[in-house]
Amino acid sequence: MFNKYIKLVLAAASIGAAVWQFYETNIGNGIMFILLALIFIFLYYKNELILLAFLQLRKQNFEGAKKWLDRIKNPEAALVTKQQGYYNYLNGLMVSQTNMNEAEKYFKKAEKLGLSMSTDMAMVKLNLAGIAMTKNRKREAEMLLTEAKKLDKQNMLDEQIKMMKQQMKRAGQPRQQFGRGGRRR
Repeated sequence: MFNKYIKLVLAAASIGAAVWQFYETNIGNGIMFILLALIFIFLYYKNELILLAFLQLRKQNFEGAKKWLDRIKNPEAALVTKQQGYYNYLNGLMVSQTNMNEAEKYFKKAEKLGLSMSTDMAMVKLNLAGIAMTKNRKREAEMLLTEAKKLDKQNMLDEQIKMMKQQMKRAGQPRQQFGRGGRRR
């Protein structure tokens, strides 16, 4: 809602007000202003619109998540680097249902900007591997899968990685051709 620099100014003003309240021996008010400053600092590093989009995704409400992300007008100016990564990650997740080329663009940008959790980065690599596999870029898909496996320290994506590897094996096997009457040639 606020620009990232406005959040820092509001945090500094809250800290200033807290110091003034402590000087006036209003300890309770000073503590309240420090807590308010901590909220602004938290929102500097974790954008509120991205948090709301994540909440909508947990409910499987893609339209609601897209609505919250669309409220961020200029992500380069409004977000710090990691938040820009999550912005692109979320857009890639939503676009991947309809447009693989655009999803790949968003995922690559999220990979370049970086994400704060290794599991999220593993998810980006897994999605990029799936896109590469659909575009018949097997070597790139294999590399991305091994990187995703390394990044997934809690084995949360273990099933998806195994399933993707099995699909790659099936895609690499030649298909059997049948002649008339269903007999192999």
